[in-house]
Amino acid sequence: MAEGTVNPWLGGDVRRGAEYDRRFDDLAAAGHDVHGEASLIEALGPRSVLDAGCGTGRVAIDLHRRGLEVAGVDLDPAMLAAARAKAPHLPWIEADLAALDLGRTFDAVVLAGNVLLFVSPGTEGDVVARVAAHLGRGGLLVAGFSHGPGKLSPARYDELTTAAGLVLEHRWATWDRAPHGPGSDYAVSVHRRLA
Repeated sequence: MAEGTVNPWLGGDVRRGAEYDRRFDDLAAAGHDVHGEASLIEALGPRSVLDAGCGTGRVAIDLHRRGLEVAGVDLDPAMLAAARAKAPHLPWIEADLAALDLGRTFDAVVLAGNVLLFVSPGTEGDVVARVAAHLGRGGLLVAGFSHGPGKLSPARYDELTTAAGLVLEHRWATWDRAPHGPGSDYAVSVHRRLA
C-alpha cells in the first residue's frame, strides 16, 4: 500500500470477521443461495483456485468442499482469523493484493464480493497485474463487482486486464449468469491468460 494511502476496507466502518459472516448466515437461513460464486467457478473447470480478497473464506471453503485445491489471501487480519477458525487446514495468507507474490500459479483466481472496490485507490491496475501473474497458461481471472457512477467500470477493468495479458471470455450481470446489459449495475467477468 502506498505511504499515506488509506485502504477503503481497512479504513472503513464495515463488518469484519464473525460479524461479517452473520450476514451470509442470515441470507442462507432466509433461503438465498450464498454459494453462487463457487458454483460458477466449479462450472468453469479449474483444479486450483486462489481466492484473492478471500475475507472470511466463504468462497474458498465451499470450493474446497467441492474438491478443488484452494488458497485464500486477504489484507484484513480479522477476516483471516475467522477463515482460519472455520478451516484451519487451508492456507490463509495475509498480504496486499497490489504486491502479491506467492511464487506459484493457479488454474483460476477469483475476486468476489467487490474486492476491486475495496483496494487502495489507484492500485487497481497493480492488483489486476499481480493476481494475473498467479495464473498459469489458460488460467482464468473471475471477478465480480458493482459498477456505476464513481466506481470502476467494466470498460476500465477490461483495459486493466488487457494490460495484464488477459482476454475477455464472458461477462454476466450475476454469478448465476444473467445477461449483462445497459441496465446492469454488477458485472461478473471471466478473462483468460492465453500465453
